[in-house]
Amino acid sequence: MYNVNTKQKEMKQMLKSILKVLIVVLSLFSLALPEQVGLARKVSDKEIDMERFELVWNDEFEGDRLDKSKWGTSWWITERKGGFWHEDLVSVREGNLVISAEYKAEPLENRYLDKWGDSISFEPYKAGWYSGMISTRGKYEQKYGYMEVRCILPASSGMWAAFWMMNTDVYNVNQSGEDGTEIDVFESPCYDKHRLGLDMVSLNIHYDGYEEGHKYQHVGKYFIENNPYEEYNTYGVEWNENEYIFYINGKEAARSTFGGVSKNPEYLLLSVEIHGNNGVASEDPKGTGKMKYSAGGPNEFKVDYVRCYQYK
Repeated sequence: MYNVNTKQKEMKQMLKSILKVLIVVLSLFSLALPEQVGLARKVSDKEIDMERFELVWNDEFEGDRLDKSKWGTSWWITERKGGFWHEDLVSVREGNLVISAEYKAEPLENRYLDKWGDSISFEPYKAGWYSGMISTRGKYEQKYGYMEVRCILPASSGMWAAFWMMNTDVYNVNQSGEDGTEIDVFESPCYDKHRLGLDMVSLNIHYDGYEEGHKYQHVGKYFIENNPYEEYNTYGVEWNENEYIFYINGKEAARSTFGGVSKNPEYLLLSVEIHGNNGVASEDPKGTGKMKYSAGGPNEFKVDYVRCYQYK
């Protein structure tokens, strides 16, 4: 029987089709125009040639715990924007790394003190939203090649998952990103667009620290054809001495030479972050929307694998 839900699905699909046609038309005038009016861009049909690479490092997240020889869960902070990073929000199960975001009415224990002692002044854990981060800092770094993640994004507004790269020289303020650049292979702050059938991720580059000297390029927002909150998709970056080339599901999305391109090895990070400040979640008018405080159960970032390739 034809019902209201069927009609709503048909209307949503029709709206999605109209918007995609609009994006194609706008792109005929300017590749950047769709995003300038609040829409994302489509990836190209150009596929990456994997025959040029060989696998040099990977984690398939098998077993029932994180491989601590490859990843660390502690950083030099506890408070992260509108929430807190804590190792208890990181797990491995059913062949996936899982980073959860959960509201905790009672603060979790600060175990970072065992590693850092009094050398760092940590903000105390409080009631609020908790998520997690893992990185290969001090365990694995790579210069140039192709880095890729296969994952399912957390389905919630007010937060985002990311696969990114950086090194300690990102903080050097010298008008250049050649010594160190934060390379955001993808960030997912666009769940609020999912209700319109418009699924997308954001690509970004940062260097010269994060204070007054900070340099930033929003490389662009790009559509994901498959539902990224229920299906696996791949996000990768090819990094060579001349440029960064971003890929989504093996197809070229964008290129950038912003900052002059990093020429130092960088480590990998996977994370979930909550929008806000001082550990208090808040609405982000630029895209992520408001955190769903009444959301039932954890919001999960599921990672099937991370693979790093070097040029043959």
